[in-house]
Amino acid sequence: MDESSLAWLPKFFEHLSVERRMSPHTDSNYRRDLKRFVSHCDAQGVTDWQGVDDKLVRSFAAAEHRQGASPRSIQRRLSALRSFYNFLLRENAVKLNPATDVQAPKAKKRLPATIDVDQMNRLLSFRTDEQLSVRDKAMMELFYSSGLRLSELVGLDLTDIDLADRTVRVLGKGSKTRVVPVGRHAVEAITRWLQERTKVAGIGNTALFVGAQGERINPRSVQKQVAAWARRQGLGVHVHPHMFRHSFATHLLESSQDLRGVQELLGHANIATTQIYTHLDFAHLAKIYDAAHPRARKKG
Repeated sequence: MDESSLAWLPKFFEHLSVERRMSPHTDSNYRRDLKRFVSHCDAQGVTDWQGVDDKLVRSFAAAEHRQGASPRSIQRRLSALRSFYNFLLRENAVKLNPATDVQAPKAKKRLPATIDVDQMNRLLSFRTDEQLSVRDKAMMELFYSSGLRLSELVGLDLTDIDLADRTVRVLGKGSKTRVVPVGRHAVEAITRWLQERTKVAGIGNTALFVGAQGERINPRSVQKQVAAWARRQGLGVHVHPHMFRHSFATHLLESSQDLRGVQELLGHANIATTQIYTHLDFAHLAKIYDAAHPRARKKG
């Protein structure tokens, strides 16, 4: 690349920092990605940005793949290139974006890590002898009962839970609200926690789950507590909050085969996201939650 072409790079990174307020981590990645693309252009004898076409971009993606870059890394490099060319288009430095229609190789979708029903029952069978263990059990029962994301659970307020109706109102990704069932075990655990919560929570605090200092519990604290209880219960695997969501989805699908029902419970906008949990065909089953979820079934 000639000097006049390379001069656009610092202008682009200033644009990312000032106008788009991109994180330092992303900025660092984009710098590295575009540096690799410049090297590829140099190797192909391309000296300016207007000389880049979609064939050159595809050859860049193919070269990265041959050198061992993962599909996710290649996608990020193409994203950096698309963003850069969008900036050049805005500045009238080029007439088209050659990276627009170039896609990275598709990554293989692997089944998320889960724990089976017996392991889950073992994890959730611990005694609750003091306030924070009561809270931890309530959080974990709710994770598994309702398939919540970590951010959704820590964001819950007291008004979001309806124990009489056995439902919880959740603010999910994209600020989309959904209402999901709460199983019997979770209702019992939350009811006990609410009795203890009044002794811990700060005045005027609306958070459903609070930390030892009485403020809304933070995600890192939840992660640490979940991992600690898994160790104490002798599971032998690292357990993290999202594993409850994966297990929730997998166990329901194994029992019901109702993919669309689980999609609604998880709050997935696209059913393809839910399909990572199973390749089973599905049929409509009424009352999927009470009938299928191992900790929602009513006592006989």
